Amino acid sequence: MKRDEALTLRMPAPIRPARPEPHPSREPSLAWALLQRDLRLALRRRGEALLPLGFFGVIAGLQPLGIGSDLVLLRQIGPGLIWMAALLAALLPLPALFATDQADGTLDQLMLSGEPLWLLALAKSAAHWLVSSAALVLLAPLLGLLYGLSGEALLVLVAGLLIGTPVLSLVGTLGAALTTGVRSAGALILLLVLPLLAPVLIFGAGAVQAVLAGQSAAPHLSLLGAEALFALVGSPFLTAQALRIAQE
Repeated sequence: MKRDEALTLRMPAPIRPARPEPHPSREPSLAWALLQRDLRLALRRRGEALLPLGFFGVIAGLQPLGIGSDLVLLRQIGPGLIWMAALLAALLPLPALFATDQADGTLDQLMLSGEPLWLLALAKSAAHWLVSSAALVLLAPLLGLLYGLSGEALLVLVAGLLIGTPVLSLVGTLGAALTTGVRSAGALILLLVLPLLAPVLIFGAGAVQAVLAGQSAAPHLSLLGAEALFALVGSPFLTAQALRIAQE
């Protein structure tokens, strides 16, 4: 009897299946958090966020009233005026793009965070496009009607703005990084950025003019897309280097 009890005591306990350990929640990347923060700040400062849209609407919308009802002339100058207004509207928020972060120390923390700086620069460019240029693309067809543009020309105008306005944000972010901490940064950004963005203006307006002339807009849009790809690949890395130089 004692032997049976000893055998019973020595028997190993039944093996229970191990419970799977809960996976730790993955924290969002710093670039995504930076993008969300910039968008929230834009919602809080709605007056500043709507300034590029209002500037675009005033510049492009008042020109037909001053020129008159000559549809031939309006169609000739309309695409260039709309693109010029979009370019200038996208440049308005650039002086404050990194100045605020530098003033409150956020820029130093971002550079010491260990996150790839080019990815943070890309997040800043994306926030700039969403705040200052996305609404311009939606408003452009309404302004195009004031210039007597056809339906096909309006589609090409919107397509060109969708391809070209990210270039304005990417190159503009580079210009803002180069002038971080510099007085009168707005005028300096214009001098640095406008020569680089002139091809965007030429190809974007040229695509609409080609459609109005009965030609294909594919060559102009292809060149515009090539420039957008080049800016997407090169601008974030150049912006990161410019920020490092500015902080030294």
